[in-house]
Amino acid sequence: MKKTTTNNIYISVKPSYLSEKSDPSKPIYFFSYNIEIINQGQDTVQLKSRYWHITDGNGNIEEIRGPGVVGNQPFLKHGEKFEYTSFCPLPTEFGVMHGHFEMIDEHGKKFNAKISPFRLTIPFSVN
Repeated sequence: MKKTTTNNIYISVKPSYLSEKSDPSKPIYFFSYNIEIINQGQDTVQLKSRYWHITDGNGNIEEIRGPGVVGNQPFLKHGEKFEYTSFCPLPTEFGVMHGHFEMIDEHGKKFNAKISPFRLTIPFSVN
């Protein structure tokens, strides 16, 4: 599990390999990642958008930008948590993701809550 805190926004990521959705003969490998976001600051914040930088095992890069996460732009008061799970298909047995969530606080200040790099790997793979 990877953990990062930026401007009192705590983010943890727990990736998993989904063997039942993967098909190495294609090749396509599916990974899920569970994200937990906790507002440890005093101000209410809103998650406005996401940015992901995904690198597969061949060094190919994909960048993803979009509003919110899984159809939500949650508001988080002090101590509140938002959790979601999403997915990432890769053509290789491993890869790395990192990025940020664009947040805005109740005073209109925007900032990026960093998501540290985390690995997407199938169990027992060598990388």
